[in-house]
Amino acid sequence: MADTELAQAQEAISPVGVHSPTSIKPHRLNNHALACALLASTNSILLGYDIGVMSGAVLFIKENLEISSTQVEIMVGVLNVSSLIGSLASGKTSDYIGRRYTIVLAATTFLIGALLMGLAPSFPFLMAGRVIAGIGVGYSLMIAPVYSAEISPAMARGFLTSLPEVFIVFGILLGYIVNYALSGLPQHINWRLMLGLAAIPSLLIGCGVIAMPESPRWLVMQGRLDDAKQVLIKISDTIQEADFRLSEITKAASSDHLDSSSGKWHGHGVFKELLLRPSRPVRRMLIAAIGINFFMQASGNDAVIYYCPEVFKDAGIHSKKMLFGVNVIMGSAKTSFVLFSALFLDRFGRRPLLLLGSAGMALSLAVLGMGSEFLEHSDSKPMWAIVLCVVAVCGVVSFFSIGLGPITWVYSSEIFPLRLRAQGSGLAISVNRLVSAVMSMTFLTISKKITFGGMFFVLSGIMVVATVFFYVFMPETKGKTLEEIGALFEDKNAEASIDDGREMG
Repeated sequence: MADTELAQAQEAISPVGVHSPTSIKPHRLNNHALACALLASTNSILLGYDIGVMSGAVLFIKENLEISSTQVEIMVGVLNVSSLIGSLASGKTSDYIGRRYTIVLAATTFLIGALLMGLAPSFPFLMAGRVIAGIGVGYSLMIAPVYSAEISPAMARGFLTSLPEVFIVFGILLGYIVNYALSGLPQHINWRLMLGLAAIPSLLIGCGVIAMPESPRWLVMQGRLDDAKQVLIKISDTIQEADFRLSEITKAASSDHLDSSSGKWHGHGVFKELLLRPSRPVRRMLIAAIGINFFMQASGNDAVIYYCPEVFKDAGIHSKKMLFGVNVIMGSAKTSFVLFSALFLDRFGRRPLLLLGSAGMALSLAVLGMGSEFLEHSDSKPMWAIVLCVVAVCGVVSFFSIGLGPITWVYSSEIFPLRLRAQGSGLAISVNRLVSAVMSMTFLTISKKITFGGMFFVLSGIMVVATVFFYVFMPETKGKTLEEIGALFEDKNAEASIDDGREMG
């Protein structure tokens, strides 16, 4: 859209007397915005379900298909490797076809992968299904929080944008429950049902998302101001609020110099700007986004969940029912704390919960390391040590759910400016997927060399470094509009300048 057209549109829609965002911020959560965010975030169930169900299914797959531990690591990790493809492509795709249809594409791709996994007659067939499902996961991890951020009012964005993590955790718990319920079936049937059942939510999500409105920010980038205003009216509490939000978005689009030739913008040249010639604020955004995504997976959370049965099997629990029971306990703890974080993220802010979560993970991983080391060198396997390890694992996943789990998606989707948002978020999440793949494909191998206890001590050290990184590089974004957040990365006094401007307005 031409800059002059955007400027004229901004003047036309800006209501008289509205000078400050404080005058239009809602005091309650808009029901339509909540419904849109919930529906978009259901896509994340697919990843969570795969993480949860695979932790149990892998025990049966290993025995039924007679594969080695190395093949198990490859099978688990290949989904994360292929999700790298989806996350890298998702930004460009969503800029081109829109946020809504990218969500449909993600669900459809995962549906195909789930069917292939459920019907797999052999290990290569199973691997093909996981590759395709992984591409769908990569798409969904980027697009769900970006869409949620773009339809959310500033004061509720933390809650709505953290919903994908809530659904990931719910999916993990659902996977654990399915593991427990189907573990008694014949070995050649149970794991296929466990993996194939993911096709059902994929189908429902793909159909349901079609009823969602498109992101108003994407509509503005396409020059469709009337459509954008209609969506904003639905997701705002008043016409005044909708007008102000549209004014802010069009102003941001104008300052971003979106394509002035065709009136539509499809994300041309963004990767060059992000990687080859980033400005100082953009460089700081990239460091923050890539850093939080790196530490999210370097924490070992996904690997701990995938291989939790292996860890406790090594600790002395050999009954598959008991192993899956421990998983259900862990999943319940994880679900409770991610709900707590989502509900209070906009009250307490990103930084306090992020620092609390990462410091808590460092401590819990250290305790888990000590417990594992004791059991490693103990012949009797005392119950108190096993209980200590179970509590420590619950602590690891709970503190992850308080901090890194939800806040990574929130931060990645909100800190980039409008025209860089989709592809910048996709780039950061591709790092997330790459590190997750490396962790899940090497966790068992490294643990065999340095023991599980040694591995947990290493992860604890990584989380200490992460806590320092978050303290230094992550500014607080609570309560800021998406259009205001860019100023936080320009200089240290930017946040104060924004608040002063609000007071003067």
